[in-house]
Amino acid sequence: MTTTEVPTTSNAYLSLGSNQGNKRKNMITALALLAERAGDIPTLSAFYETEPWGFDSEHTFLNAAVHLQTTLSPADLLALTQQIERELGRTVKSENHTYHDRPIDIDILLYDDLVCETPELTVPHPLMHHRRFVLEPLAEVAPALRHPVLHRTVDELLHAL
Repeated sequence: MTTTEVPTTSNAYLSLGSNQGNKRKNMITALALLAERAGDIPTLSAFYETEPWGFDSEHTFLNAAVHLQTTLSPADLLALTQQIERELGRTVKSENHTYHDRPIDIDILLYDDLVCETPELTVPHPLMHHRRFVLEPLAEVAPALRHPVLHRTVDELLHAL
């Protein structure tokens, strides 16, 4: 890149969740690190208290959605979100739909109109349209945003649950 080129900014939508430790502090810290390292956050949803999904736990979650304007590639954004999760104490990643309590979870839901599936990253997030705890905050941030595979808005996906 030459000194006169401006990096392209992309719109990413992320889901954040926490159900261990000081959940509100974990969320705020993760958001601050995203803003510091990944780009601008023009829109953030409220924090929603939700029951665990896909596993049993006595700990409720705080969930939120964020619109992130970033110059990071999807792969670089994934690496950054995983680094933030580790910094905030997450030691176990969910694998094969086996979920665990966690201090922070950051998922890339959508990245522009990108559709990709690699061993490391699938965008759009393959389960987002089944999860109220994802769609409700995302609908607050971007209700008219269109899912690039399902061709329905976030608001339509939420109302279909």
